[in-house]
Amino acid sequence: MSEVQANIVIVGGGHAAAQLCAGLVAAGQGALVHLVSDEPELPYQRPPLSKAFLKTATEPVQAHRPADWYASSGISVHLGDAAVAINRAAQTVTLASGTKLPYATLVLATGTRARRLPGLAESLENVAILRSAADAHSLRSRLMAASAVTVLGGGFIGLEIAATAQVLGKQVTVLEAAPRLLGRSVSAELAAHVLNTHRAAGIALQLGVAVGDFEVQGGRLMSLRVNGEPHSVDLLVLGIGAVAETALAEAAGLPCDNGITVDAQMRTADPHILAVGDCANFPHAGSGRRTRLESVPNANEQARTAVATISGHDEPHRALPWFWSEQGALRLQMAGLLPTGPGTDIQTHRRPGATPASFSLLHYAGGQLVCAESANAPADHMALRKLLETGANPAPALACDPAVALKSLA
Repeated sequence: MSEVQANIVIVGGGHAAAQLCAGLVAAGQGALVHLVSDEPELPYQRPPLSKAFLKTATEPVQAHRPADWYASSGISVHLGDAAVAINRAAQTVTLASGTKLPYATLVLATGTRARRLPGLAESLENVAILRSAADAHSLRSRLMAASAVTVLGGGFIGLEIAATAQVLGKQVTVLEAAPRLLGRSVSAELAAHVLNTHRAAGIALQLGVAVGDFEVQGGRLMSLRVNGEPHSVDLLVLGIGAVAETALAEAAGLPCDNGITVDAQMRTADPHILAVGDCANFPHAGSGRRTRLESVPNANEQARTAVATISGHDEPHRALPWFWSEQGALRLQMAGLLPTGPGTDIQTHRRPGATPASFSLLHYAGGQLVCAESANAPADHMALRKLLETGANPAPALACDPAVALKSLA
């Protein structure tokens, strides 16, 4: 067992961890950083794993930065060596190898793990998930060999994989338990457009389904029942959401509630420990409510806030939440959060785009523009994001007039 002197330990290998490393190097603190990941790869780009990576057998995993950048920046990298325990009193992190890393600041960027289906074994050869590079390699080989793909879950990951499989010529079925798609992510209006677009492309999409009665033979899932009817399975992809990876934090006694609880500076209840990215439950500056966001922009922005906190600057996280998803011919972009809860009154207005499949939805609450969603309208969406970031509040009739340039309303 070895012990290494360190000031900043980052646990995780996703976008938040990569941005933390870049920010700390820019702040002149690279030599103080230890990056710990249970994966054997350096931090890599995750969005392509459900799209371009699955389409081509030779497509590589894209690292954020090469190994020599970490070395030249002075960052010590511990790959394939999971953090297994935090000793808050001694301020050390123990790795699976037995290495103990002392820290002045510990940042948890542990991300999420894929939600599994109760009653279905995890080791079946034709059942796949997608969270990591290893998952993506496995799914790609299975996808290439399959003729029919069943996707369980109508969220972003499920629909991105379904669209990719359809482009590859597979027979694709999507099964969603909820009465509509993307129930936690987009408005009902945008969800309806997504549904119609995928159905028009040839994807069989079923909503409000109950799934059960799994028939397994020889390590393979042969069939399941959908609303009581048999459905044969060639390849099943589980896209039923993700769970914040909080086990390490919980074992250390840190408060967790749908993620690791942090303040606006990304600090946990322990001032020496921060949490960022998909695993962090933080106070949203716009609404005041606590939330956990699974998005690359959120991970990057929270990492920047964490760098400021570590560097001694009290800069609360105020970034506008925004998201995107590419699903075949659909490019979806969302900015801001739709208010929820009793008494919520949302007025939605549509701004036409260049084609019938191109438009933006502007959502107002109490007369204030709070959220914008776009389909195949990237230029309009960038302008709408700017309006939301600056707090501008154009009249709906003006903002939805295609003859009016949105950038003129800032």
